[in-house]
Amino acid sequence: MKSITDPRHSARKIALTTLFCWIFNEPELDACILMSKELLEEDSIDEDLSKKIIGTVQNNVPEIDKIIEESAPEWPIDKISKIDLIILRIAIAELMFGVNTPTKVAIDEAVELAKDFGNETSSKFVNGVLGSVVEKHLPNEAHHIKKEEVAEEENEATETEAVQTLAE
Repeated sequence: MKSITDPRHSARKIALTTLFCWIFNEPELDACILMSKELLEEDSIDEDLSKKIIGTVQNNVPEIDKIIEESAPEWPIDKISKIDLIILRIAIAELMFGVNTPTKVAIDEAVELAKDFGNETSSKFVNGVLGSVVEKHLPNEAHHIKKEEVAEEENEATETEAVQTLAE
């Protein structure tokens, strides 16, 4: 998990709140960014990443929303909570539209944002939709992530066995 002061995590928080502002008010984007920084009391952010995410989402909303609709067909866009929708848009922008964030990082960051800003089911919903996105649109990445998860489980099992052996 990212530290509270991680500039890249802070950039994603600013992107989330700025896009939320933009969706509801459509004022000057710079005003939304400034308001987001003040409300979140964020000083240390990766401004380039934040602006890249915001611009990428704004320029690709129809394409991103189509991917969401394909990956969560039982959830029409207008029925997804706005926070969850923006988090999904950010993650998909990072995964598929030139932000070049590693798949596991984009998903982990999205889940963290959902925990911080969404409701009690947001993180599971976001994780599930993004898992479907990766399986449908990035199958090689899905295979890679599954291999990493198996390796992590094996490492955890080995560590547990080592602790049990030491305890005996």
